[in-house]
Amino acid sequence: MIDYSLLFANVLYCHPSWQHVALHKLDDTGAVASAAAAKIYGLNLLQEDIQDYSDNVTRFLMLAREPIIPRTDRPFKTSIVFSLDEGPGMLFKALAVFAMRQINLTKIESRPLQRQALPAHNESTNGSPGSFPYLFYVDFQASMADQRAQNALSHLKEFATFLSVLGSYPEDISI
Repeated sequence: MIDYSLLFANVLYCHPSWQHVALHKLDDTGAVASAAAAKIYGLNLLQEDIQDYSDNVTRFLMLAREPIIPRTDRPFKTSIVFSLDEGPGMLFKALAVFAMRQINLTKIESRPLQRQALPAHNESTNGSPGSFPYLFYVDFQASMADQRAQNALSHLKEFATFLSVLGSYPEDISI
């Protein structure tokens, strides 16, 4: 089995299809590209802002055969996913492992695990409707080479029912 390392990269262009259109002078063909790509390659810009939502963000993955070693000499982000037992203050407790170590969180998302619904109105839910366990996706500003990040994840692992590091990658500071 091949072990691929992941690296998130912020890029200016979505796909090289626009480059193909420009290089082959395909006047009857369109492509999705940024305004900067249209200007650089002399393409006609037919429509701007075609996204459904103005705050859309596209994230790309780069796969590498060799691991990309996190460093501490430049800003890094790390992406993780975890789940918790249900209970009062559990999410607070999970996020506190980062706050206690002065690690800034830049994204928090939750997604229900719908296939694992707890039964509704039974003894374990004290008569209240059942609920779905959640996966929490978190991005934070620290490299996995940073001892604070290692300590925070070790602490989180003590009570998380699941924890996985999705990747640690250089932070895009140009945005």
